[in-house]
Amino acid sequence: MAILDTKPEERFDRLTEEAVAKLKVPISTITIIDADREWFKSCQGLDEKQGGRDVSFCGHALLAKNLFVVEDTLKDPRFADNPMVVNAPYIRFYAGMALLDQKTGQPVGVFCVKDTKPRQFNLEEINVFMDLANRAEKELNA
Repeated sequence: MAILDTKPEERFDRLTEEAVAKLKVPISTITIIDADREWFKSCQGLDEKQGGRDVSFCGHALLAKNLFVVEDTLKDPRFADNPMVVNAPYIRFYAGMALLDQKTGQPVGVFCVKDTKPRQFNLEEINVFMDLANRAEKELNA
């Protein structure tokens, strides 16, 4: 898709900005994942533009067949000692949906939101999240 390490684009930033506003979360990203890292095509709420895949939440969401949610990271043994949980930005909630390359059907990235407090998504929030994730996937494939 030749998107890794490209410049920010308003069409992607609009989606992460909308996620932060509508879902009342401090962090949202459109993340592209390669063998070693996660790279943020769009990022709201974090200064970093990439991170290691080995400690990424999105690496788990990339492999999930459906919406991947961690309601409280401290209660999940996969993430309780994660550097992003025990140190800044102190992630306590994560929701991510894999974004597919429509030509190959392979997952290439993740649309996600993160919060610094545990929470549950209600049905309305799930619908908003899924709409944003679907729009992000369409933009990646445009």
